[in-house]
Amino acid sequence: MDLIINFFSIDNTFFTLFEYPMSYLEFFGTLFNLACVWLVARNNIWNWPIGILGVILFGVLFYQIQLYSDLIEMGYFLITGFYGWWAWTYYKNKGKDKKEFKITRNKLWHNSVYAGIIIIGTLIMGYLMSNIHLYIPQFFQIPASYPYLDAFTTVLSFTATILMIYKKIESWPIWILVDIIGIGLYYAKGVVFVSLLYFIFLIIASKGLYNWIMIYKSYGKENRPSDREILSTSQRS
Repeated sequence: MDLIINFFSIDNTFFTLFEYPMSYLEFFGTLFNLACVWLVARNNIWNWPIGILGVILFGVLFYQIQLYSDLIEMGYFLITGFYGWWAWTYYKNKGKDKKEFKITRNKLWHNSVYAGIIIIGTLIMGYLMSNIHLYIPQFFQIPASYPYLDAFTTVLSFTATILMIYKKIESWPIWILVDIIGIGLYYAKGVVFVSLLYFIFLIIASKGLYNWIMIYKSYGKENRPSDREILSTSQRS
């Protein structure tokens, strides 16, 4: 039991790198999440189970460094991770009567709706996280760090995850924005390895955007599924 507790403690050093104490939690959480992003950029279904392990580890990490919006984000990722795993498996093993689950793009009005949701969601979550130590002091004894910035990246990630489950190209520009903010945010919180991870995420996300655009273009206009086809296919699932 003590071994498990020590593993999940950010104060338990795995090794020291350039005088930076690396915890087991930060190291293995980073590896799993890095593998997840690399796999999803390659349109590989194994990103989902590996990502589930990564979000569990990062959830514990974020709780200990008072990034409470990120903690909630990890809970969301855990749920959507299982759903995404099921969705990609379902369409991979589709029957002859089902539409192929292809990469698609949003219409302009869809993106406008998502932008509105992100703004409103950030304001609500930022306010709640600013006061969560007052609402639930038994669980959150220390005030949240950077509550509105943290809430912004969290809501962005919520949106990007849904778009990624349904293989929308627009998920990647959102992830790129999350990564840029994350580099500075995690560095400011002293988890340098996670900050470095988000720099690598930024490179992979840029490559992922390019890969998905190339795949989308490879379909040809006549083979690109319409929004109506995608909607009807998802409803049948």
